[in-house]
Amino acid sequence: MGSAPPDRSYKMQIMRPANALQHLYSYDSFTFNLAALCKRAIPECRVHIIKNDALPSHVLLPFLKYFDAVVVGPGPGSPETPTDVGVVKDIWHVEESLLTPVFGVCLGLQSLAVEHGARIQRLNVVKHGQVSEVLHDGADLFHGVGEVHAVRYHSLHVELPAGTDHLEPLAWADDGEENGRVLMALKHAYKPFWSVQYHPESVCTTSGGTSVLRNFWRLATDWSPAHGRTTLPWTPAVEAAVGPCWPSVRAEATTKFDPQHTSTSVATRTLRLPTLDATQICELLGVEDESGDFVLLDSAAAPGRFTIIGCLTGTSARITYFVGDSFVRLRQGRDVALVELGSLDIWAWLTSYMRRKRAHGGTPDVPFWGGLVGYLSYELGVHTLTPTPPRSGSPHPDVNLVFVERSIVIDSHTKTVYVQSILSGDEDWVEDMTARLQSLASSPNPSVQRTTPAQVSSPGLDPVVSLPDRSEYISKIVAAKEWLSSGDSYELCVTAPTRVRARKAPSAVARGTSSSWELYKTLRSRNPAPHSAYIRLHPSTLLSSSPERFLSYSRAPDSLCQLRPIKGTVRKAPGITRAVAEELLAGSKKEVAENLMIVDLIRHDLHSVVGDDVHVRQFCSVEEYETVWQLVSVIEGRPAPSVKDKTHSDLGWEVLRASLPPGSMTGAPKKRSVEILRDLEGGERGIYSGVLGYADVGGGGDWAVIIRSCFKHEERPPTRDALRSHQQETARSLGPSNDVPNGDGAASKTSQALAPDSLFDEWTLGAGGAITALSDPEAEWDEMITKVESVLRAFKDIGSK
Repeated sequence: MGSAPPDRSYKMQIMRPANALQHLYSYDSFTFNLAALCKRAIPECRVHIIKNDALPSHVLLPFLKYFDAVVVGPGPGSPETPTDVGVVKDIWHVEESLLTPVFGVCLGLQSLAVEHGARIQRLNVVKHGQVSEVLHDGADLFHGVGEVHAVRYHSLHVELPAGTDHLEPLAWADDGEENGRVLMALKHAYKPFWSVQYHPESVCTTSGGTSVLRNFWRLATDWSPAHGRTTLPWTPAVEAAVGPCWPSVRAEATTKFDPQHTSTSVATRTLRLPTLDATQICELLGVEDESGDFVLLDSAAAPGRFTIIGCLTGTSARITYFVGDSFVRLRQGRDVALVELGSLDIWAWLTSYMRRKRAHGGTPDVPFWGGLVGYLSYELGVHTLTPTPPRSGSPHPDVNLVFVERSIVIDSHTKTVYVQSILSGDEDWVEDMTARLQSLASSPNPSVQRTTPAQVSSPGLDPVVSLPDRSEYISKIVAAKEWLSSGDSYELCVTAPTRVRARKAPSAVARGTSSSWELYKTLRSRNPAPHSAYIRLHPSTLLSSSPERFLSYSRAPDSLCQLRPIKGTVRKAPGITRAVAEELLAGSKKEVAENLMIVDLIRHDLHSVVGDDVHVRQFCSVEEYETVWQLVSVIEGRPAPSVKDKTHSDLGWEVLRASLPPGSMTGAPKKRSVEILRDLEGGERGIYSGVLGYADVGGGGDWAVIIRSCFKHEERPPTRDALRSHQQETARSLGPSNDVPNGDGAASKTSQALAPDSLFDEWTLGAGGAITALSDPEAEWDEMITKVESVLRAFKDIGSK
C-alpha cells in the first residue's frame, strides 16, 4: 500500500510513509516491543505511536484515512472502564468511510469483544508472565503458523455469548481445571478487525509473533483494495497532529552541540600496585573527615571490575535538584547559583551540561575519565513517568551529583591503578598523587596507617531498629494481589522503610573521624557487592552494597546500552550448589515469571529511545555472586542511525529518563504500578530504589539500583579539627582522669558529655519484594526481612568498633 505518488502541493516533495501504521498506546509497558515486532513483520513500515487520550475521537478518527492499519496495544485495567481504553472504544464503531484494518492485542482484543456484546470475566487463576500453548486451526491469522507457545499477561478474559454471529473465535488456551478453555484470538465477521489475547511481542512467545503479524498485514492489504479503501497521501499537518514516527528523539534532548567547544584532554598515569586496596586510598584522600564531600563507586566483589574514587577539590561543582523546581542548584566552593531550566527538563539540562564537559584521550579500557558521580532518586523517575506535585519538606535532593575532575580508578582484574585529571595543566597533581600512592603501597603494612585507640564498648546501646509493621505489610501484599486480579498490574514491587538509630562507632568518635565510613567498611566486609558505594554529598550520605547493575552505556561511536535486571535470589549456604540454585531459581515458575515481566518491560523502555535494535542476550541465567546466587537477564540495545544523528550520541540521559524508576522496583505496567504503589506504600521512597553511578565525560555511563543500601540526612557536620577541639575542652572541664575510656568497658565521661545527637545517626533502609499472583504474603514478609538483615548486620557490628 505504499505506492501513492508524492503530494506536490507543498514546496518540498512529501512522500507518504510506506506501510504507515497507527499504534494506539494505552499506557502499558510493552507497546514499543509491539512496535519493534511490527517493524520486523512488515518491511519498511513506519509506526506512529499515539496515546489513547492524546486526541479526542473527533480529531483522531479522521486521520485514519492516512494510515494503512491500526494496532491497538495492550494496557492495564478493563475495557469497560472508559479512562483505561480512551479512544480505542470508538475505533470499532467508525463510519464506513473511515473503516481501517485493526489488529488488537490483549486489552485490544477485550475492547473489540466488549464493544460487540461479549462479557468480561476474571480468570480463576491469573496468567501473568505465563507461557501457554495456543490451540488454533491454522487458518486466518494462523495460516501457515505451526505450534504456538505464547506469553500471557491477563487476569481478565472474554466470554462470547451464545449465538454471537459477528465475532468469530480463532484460537484458545486450555487451562484445564484452573480456567477451562480461554479465548486467545478472534476476528470480526465482516469488518477488518483481528485480535489476540496473548502477547505476540514477548521475548518468550514462539511462532505466534512475527508470523501472525505478517498474516494480519496480508489480510489487511487484501481487504483494503477489495473494499475500495485507499490511503491518503501523508502531509506535514497530519504529522504535526499525530507526532513523528518511532523512533524519535524529544526536541528537548536535541540541544545544539557547539562545534566550537574544545574537548579537554585527559592526563593519565598508569600504575601496577597489586597490594593497594580502595579503602586505603580513600583514607589517604581524607574520607574520614565527615565534613567533606566524598564519592566512591566500589566494585567490592565479582562480577564488578572498576572502582572509581573521586579526588574532590574545594571547587568541585555540585549539582542538586528537587522534583518540581524550575531551577538547578549549582555550587562551586562557597558560590551557589540557581540556574533556571527554562524550556528544558532536568534530563535535557544534564545532557547539555555534559556536552560542555567533553574530554578525549583517556585510556580507552577505563570506563570513567571524569564526570558526574552521585545518585538519582526514585521520586525523580516517578515524576518523569507520572507527574506529581512538587515535593515538600524532603531533606534529600532528587538529583545529587558532583563533577569529578580528578580521579583514581582501580582495575581489579589487572591490579592496575589509573591516576587521572581532566583539569588543564594538572600534570603536577597527577605526578604528586602517583608518588603518594606508590609510597602508600610500599609501606611495611599499608593497611595500618594509624594507632587504634582503646576500644570503647557500649552496653545497652545497640541500634534501635524500627521495622515495618508486619500485619500492615502483609495487608499491603494482599491488597496488591487484588490489583493484580483486577487487571491493573501484572507485578507490584511492594516495599517499606526500616529506620535505624545507631550509635556511631566509638573508635570514630574518639578520633573525631567519620563514623559513616566505619559503617561502610563494615558493610563492605559483611556484604561485598559489585556495586558497592560510599557517597557523601551533604546533606545526604548513601552506603550501598547493591548487587544489581541497572544501566550501562558505552562511549560513541559504537554505543551499546545494557541493562541487567535481577529477579530471584538464593543466599549461599552449605548444600546450596549451583545445581540446587538453578533448580530453585531457573526452575521456579514464579521466579521466571517475575524475571520475564521485567525483561519485557525493560525491552519496551529501551526500544522507546534507541529503536528496534534491542535484544535479550541472556535470559534467566543463574549467576554466582559473593554471598548469593542470582537470576539475571541481560538486555542490550544500539541506537538507530536517525537517533544517533539527532542526539550526537548523547543517549545516556534519555535512556535513563525512559527507564526510571527501575522496572525491577516497580512492576508492570510501570505507570499504573507506580500509581498503585504510591497509594499502597503511603509515602515516598526517596533515595531508595533510585540509581547511583556516573556519567563519563567521554560519553559513557554506569548506574546501579539502590538496594541493600542505607542513607541518612545530616547537615554538614563540624570539621574534624573543630570536633577534636570540642572534645579537648570537654575533657579539660571534666578533669584529666576522665579523658580515657575505662578498663571495665564503661563509656568515658568525655563521650557521655558530648551532645546525644553527636553520638547517634538516623539511617533509613528500604526493602521489599515483587508481588505476583503466585506470591505467599507470609513468605514475602520473610523475604523482605532477610533483605533488611543483610544491611542491619553491619549496624550490629559497628557499635563494638
